[in-house]
Amino acid sequence: MKIPLPHISIAAAILLLTSSTGAQSEEIIEEIVVMSEFRNPSIDDAPMSVTVISLNDARRTVVNHLEEVLSWAPNVNYASGASRGRFIQIRGIGERSQFVEPLNSSVGLVLDGVDLSGVGGAATLYDVRQVEVVRGPQGTLYGANALAGLINVVTNDPTETFTGRLNLDAGDYGSAGVGGVISGPLGETVGYRVSVRHYQDDGFISNRYLGADDTNKHDELSLRAKLEWSPNEIVQTMLTLGRADINNGYDAFSLDKNRNTFSDQPGVDEQQTDYASFRAVVAVSTAMNLEASIGHASSDIDYGYDEDWSYVGFDPWEYSSTDRYQRERDTTSGEIRLVSSPGGGFGGGRVDWVAGLYGLNQEVDLQRTYTFFPDDLVSRYKHDRIAVYGELTGHLNDRMRLTFGLRAERHESEYADSLGVRFSPDDSMTGGRVLFEMDLAHDTLLYAGVTRGYKAGGFNTDGTLDADLRLFDPETLWNYEVGLKGTYIDNALSLRVAVFYMQREDIQISTSVTRQRPDGSSEFIAYTGNAAEGANQGVELELTWNATDALTLFANAGLLDTKFDSYVNGEGEDLSGRDQAHAPAYQFFAGAQYNFGERLYARVEVEGKDRFYYSDSHQFQSQAFELINLVIGYEAPNWHVRLWGRNLTDEQYGVRGFYFPNDPRKLFPFEGWTQLGDPRRVGLSIGLSL
Repeated sequence: MKIPLPHISIAAAILLLTSSTGAQSEEIIEEIVVMSEFRNPSIDDAPMSVTVISLNDARRTVVNHLEEVLSWAPNVNYASGASRGRFIQIRGIGERSQFVEPLNSSVGLVLDGVDLSGVGGAATLYDVRQVEVVRGPQGTLYGANALAGLINVVTNDPTETFTGRLNLDAGDYGSAGVGGVISGPLGETVGYRVSVRHYQDDGFISNRYLGADDTNKHDELSLRAKLEWSPNEIVQTMLTLGRADINNGYDAFSLDKNRNTFSDQPGVDEQQTDYASFRAVVAVSTAMNLEASIGHASSDIDYGYDEDWSYVGFDPWEYSSTDRYQRERDTTSGEIRLVSSPGGGFGGGRVDWVAGLYGLNQEVDLQRTYTFFPDDLVSRYKHDRIAVYGELTGHLNDRMRLTFGLRAERHESEYADSLGVRFSPDDSMTGGRVLFEMDLAHDTLLYAGVTRGYKAGGFNTDGTLDADLRLFDPETLWNYEVGLKGTYIDNALSLRVAVFYMQREDIQISTSVTRQRPDGSSEFIAYTGNAAEGANQGVELELTWNATDALTLFANAGLLDTKFDSYVNGEGEDLSGRDQAHAPAYQFFAGAQYNFGERLYARVEVEGKDRFYYSDSHQFQSQAFELINLVIGYEAPNWHVRLWGRNLTDEQYGVRGFYFPNDPRKLFPFEGWTQLGDPRRVGLSIGLSL
């Protein structure tokens, strides 16, 4: 599909023009600050394509996990293959699974300064201030873990006065949640915040063999604490502690391709992650600030599944096996940078500057227990990253700015397992950005930029791969982007539009090959290799309009066109010219909120995606879908109640897909298998404020 980029730009201009002649509202758009940029600009001053999802709005639907809000941002998708969406794709780029191999993420995930890339199951969202979805390579800001973009999760800070709240939730499928927050000062210079949340449901699967309805359950506990110390105007510090205790089931695939499974040994998707971060900002002088941070996360991850999806005695041609991956992962990162103060840059304050040093160490121990292995596979992987970066922003005049950023990074890793496999690759990579900004009339920012991102190379260890498939090279990405953003109609309307073209080189493609074992079962081997080149291009639109004092309209939409210039997958199929995986051609999230006076309100949301390929190794596709969500609520000064429903039309849609033989009743033909997203759900939420 070729996206009519000029038509989208014209449509956006027409929308802006017609909106400016409509009824004006006294309501104004609240200023939103982007925390993932060097200087924390407002969203309309950030020269980048970023969506900030505010979760402090009590009139939104109830959300528990990151996967539930990702589709609210344009051109963002995710893959499940577990109890939650663990893998994220931005603009068609990102991993979709992890089995044996170590993972270098294309989309970074940061929670309060802690790198959780690749362990998205820990991203629960209670007491979260905002989720920032930064699209496009972040070669200067974050380096190797942000080839396609970054998800930055920011929790709420301590408050200046004592506050507290209690939230109670209940719904169908046995869903129940309870959460609480207390926050306030411990003196004139110290503040604290503590939150705890437990959520559970039975899942949306019926296991017919075991007679159970909770084999795909959710059982999630999150605890967070923040301590802020600001002894004076020169020093500001923040200590964050947290735990995510996830005890979910994993029984999601059915031989009958519905929500009825026959597994006799259902899987698990459990994770316990403890994390901590410390951040300090010191005003070294009137000309610059020193910013230092350190973050650590320790995760125990237990992921396993019933590979045959059935029970012993199911069929004469059956096989029976389970596969289980237990990981212990420790990640420590640190960063120190100097940032010029407003007016403290070079040339009398006309050149702002940033200089920084970043380091990361990660160690992962894996134990794989697999039915067809005589002994458990045990491996150890560790890698180190160190980077130096800098950026200059020159104020050409009162309206125009030019930015140059550069980052150099060294990536070294070591791998060894119990089968005698050894790897120790290293890569040196560079990235950066050049940005031009111009302030136009009527609070409008026009920006144009070129950014270069990168991702380290790696290796494959799984199965009986040939020697020439074991290693793969780094991937690089050039992103060319033009954007327009601003507020109009007396700040009642906010509009952001971006047009981008991305050129991918040495694309790292997650593919697979299926080989028959002597007993007739299949060996499914997932591996990563390099394709020649590819291109991803598209348009992103975000609109919020307080049309009247009572009515607010909002819409986010993305168009995406992705192609492989040349690529032959592991099964020998030539996929040159085909769309890349998990890259729907269109995606949208839109709706309206109407306030019936000061307290009663209704909010309707519609989200949809086009069909997309589940993998780059086969032609199996999802189906296009649209979901309708509804919230009806009453908000009093110290309490609120919300009646909510999601996927009200009970649409069936896929969140992960595979293509391989697994049904003994048909003598194991190749066919597609889909993990289904959530069905229709309804519930009630009550909140109390102290």
